[in-house]
Amino acid sequence: MFPTRLTAGYRSFLDGRFTGERARYESLAEKGQKPEIMVIGCCDSRVAPEVIFDAGPGEIFVVRNVANLVPPYEGGTQNYHGTSAALEFAVQSLRVKHIVVLGHALCGGISAVANSAQPLSAGDFIGKWMQQIAPVVERIVPPGENPGKYIRQLELATVEHSLANLMTFPWVRTQVEQGQLQLHGAYFGVATGVLMVRDPATGAFHPVTDEPAQA
Repeated sequence: MFPTRLTAGYRSFLDGRFTGERARYESLAEKGQKPEIMVIGCCDSRVAPEVIFDAGPGEIFVVRNVANLVPPYEGGTQNYHGTSAALEFAVQSLRVKHIVVLGHALCGGISAVANSAQPLSAGDFIGKWMQQIAPVVERIVPPGENPGKYIRQLELATVEHSLANLMTFPWVRTQVEQGQLQLHGAYFGVATGVLMVRDPATGAFHPVTDEPAQA
């Protein structure tokens, strides 16, 4: 049986948002999508980019995976590349002007790596996927008396890692160098709601607003 929560939510959507934005949906159906922003986020249910950025239909192109990772460019391979395919579509077809890698606090994938968690299944898809950040783990100082700080450092460094991997895609690099595309790093505090954005000049993350709370 289809989940009743989804049925109820859909009915609410029909009576509310869809009714209020019907003209917009009809326009998107007729003319297609033209978002200027792509967000690469985590599939964690607490950090939906459309909710965090209060985005309407057609405003942002989103791809989500475990730990908001961008794999390095692997042209000509026979492997499946979901994130790379979405990236290719956003950059080559939609011609987005911005790509945001959105990390977040309390990331389960990164915590699993930091704590050397046991595989959840025999296939260990998560473990294999998270092997991508092995170079990040190697250069972060091992945890001392503050494991929470260590994981936060890993979460921020993983955003940096994904940004670096974006530049391995030749068509991303070309558009960045030509000034047609900008790359951004961001980090969301689940408990606080604080959004931090990476300064491209220094690599430091700073809150978007002057809220006193810390992410």
